[in-house]
Amino acid sequence: MNKAFRPLTHLTDEEVAFKNAVREFAENEIRPLVQQMDHEAKMSPAIVEKLFAMGLMSIETPEKFGGAGSTFTMSCLAVEEIARVDGSVSVLVDVQNTLVTNAFLKWASDKQKDKYLPLMSQKWVGAYALSESGSGSDAFALKLRAEDKGDHYVLNGHKLWITNGAEASVFLVFANVDPAKGYKGITGFIVEKDFAGFKVGKKEDKLGIRASSTTELIFDNCKVPKDNVIGEVGKGYKIAIETLNEGRIGIGAQMLGIAQGAFEATINYVKSREQFGKSIADFQGVQFQLAEMRTQLEAIRLLVYNAARLKDAGHDFIEQAAIAKLYASRAAEKICSMGVDLFGGNGFTKEYPIEKYFRDAKIGQIYEGTSNMQLQTIAKIELS
Repeated sequence: MNKAFRPLTHLTDEEVAFKNAVREFAENEIRPLVQQMDHEAKMSPAIVEKLFAMGLMSIETPEKFGGAGSTFTMSCLAVEEIARVDGSVSVLVDVQNTLVTNAFLKWASDKQKDKYLPLMSQKWVGAYALSESGSGSDAFALKLRAEDKGDHYVLNGHKLWITNGAEASVFLVFANVDPAKGYKGITGFIVEKDFAGFKVGKKEDKLGIRASSTTELIFDNCKVPKDNVIGEVGKGYKIAIETLNEGRIGIGAQMLGIAQGAFEATINYVKSREQFGKSIADFQGVQFQLAEMRTQLEAIRLLVYNAARLKDAGHDFIEQAAIAKLYASRAAEKICSMGVDLFGGNGFTKEYPIEKYFRDAKIGQIYEGTSNMQLQTIAKIELS
């Protein structure tokens, strides 16, 4: 195991202790299963159970609901440290905390919180269902329809690319109750896995984060009680936008962890690899590449931590979240690519960890808002 994380000036003692505890958990419990989970493209149920036992699935959830009652920054630190070992497990934790739980905390009724937050603290994985085949970056072009049937709604349609789909017991689903109103008809619904007319469809066979399930969701006359509308009818677009703004910081934290893991693996390798009678770490060309990696890594960390701090303090963070995700995803891919280069031929094989970090990093520029969408957000704010 690597030595304990050395405190940075912008982390409190409590945060450092938490970060180290998560790192130890990731090293001891997750790392031994990383290759197997990646090869089988399946999350270990034992890992999910241990995440709940560690309290890592309810970091911000108030103590009265069984959570830790902590901060958004703590959630990001957990995502970072888990991603340092495995990007797949980190995104499961990320979606649970920064998307689904955050949406419940801000938008759910007291009755909904009383019912679902304890379950999500103990055993229920959550999933966030917005994307469809024709609505990716254009998130509000969704076609999933919700018809008002008096005391309930009936949902018909499909969702695609839903993270945690295979593990989730509760889904935050966005559907349109009145397509004539456009995005103003979009409404959020809490759908349980066992609801009649709902099922999880095919699982995608992905390039990276392979153990993280990405699935289709099928709604065939799915009956949802009116008590399971989250927020107000027609306000789903607002819930979706605000939740994704927060979630982007979590993806930045994931990219930070992946980049950190790749950098550490590269450092260890270049120290041990010998060419021309000496360690390749002694060559200036290699040292300069390591310095570039380290500089970009620090920039990711500062951007991500700053955005998380702003969120916790109640300040405007939308632009900082977009900048953090944009830079973190680009820099993580670059750091991992440089790592593959420094591993040489070994970096192109599955015998060494760097190729997985490289594969896992790519998704950061795509999900929870593509890089182009982040650029658009930043430009719009600056020009307003």
